[in-house]
Amino acid sequence: MRARLSVTAVGHATSLFLAITFVLCVGFDLLFPAHAMYHAWQQLLPGFQWLNWGTFLLGLIESYGYGWYVAAIWVPIYNVAVQAPAGRADQ
Repeated sequence: MRARLSVTAVGHATSLFLAITFVLCVGFDLLFPAHAMYHAWQQLLPGFQWLNWGTFLLGLIESYGYGWYVAAIWVPIYNVAVQAPAGRADQ
């Protein structure tokens, strides 16, 4: 039988990836305002406005939450898909 994925591990990993990406993109927007992406963040993250500490924290929390959403949907689907059919040994 193949290894099953842990929702907790994938949830934390995906959430941290998205939160770190959000922080890097905000930093990029501050360094290169001519190439800013904050309009995309405003559409993807409800309540996010450019830029103050409250909305930055909100965007960070929402980014982390989206990671858990992905893990909660994807991991169970993956775990069901990799199960070997009954009565058949894994090759």
